[in-house]
Amino acid sequence: MGSCGSSHVKPNRTGKKIIRKPKPWKHPQPITRSQLMQLREEFWDTAPHYGGKKEIWDALRAAAEADLELAQVIVDSAGIIAQNTDMTICYDESGTKYELPKYVLSEPRNMIRFC
Repeated sequence: MGSCGSSHVKPNRTGKKIIRKPKPWKHPQPITRSQLMQLREEFWDTAPHYGGKKEIWDALRAAAEADLELAQVIVDSAGIIAQNTDMTICYDESGTKYELPKYVLSEPRNMIRFC
């Protein structure tokens, strides 16, 4: 006998969005890996000055630099609410908004690669 439809429900469903890589994107101009890394460093160095908590910015950076499984753990542990699954817009538990550019989350399609 058993309950109708119970096998279709995932037991550890939390209602939180699962983190994913951003959709492919294109930088306005082709850039090298070193230029991309410089853009990322500049963003992370200045991001806390625009508001929010330093510990949330630190968690977002750690998540952005981690593989997807670890990123999910970091976001969940820090109490970060991802509005978008690609983490471009997030909130902390007090409702403060954090916006992340795609260039800190993934590589552009038009990155110059050296052989």
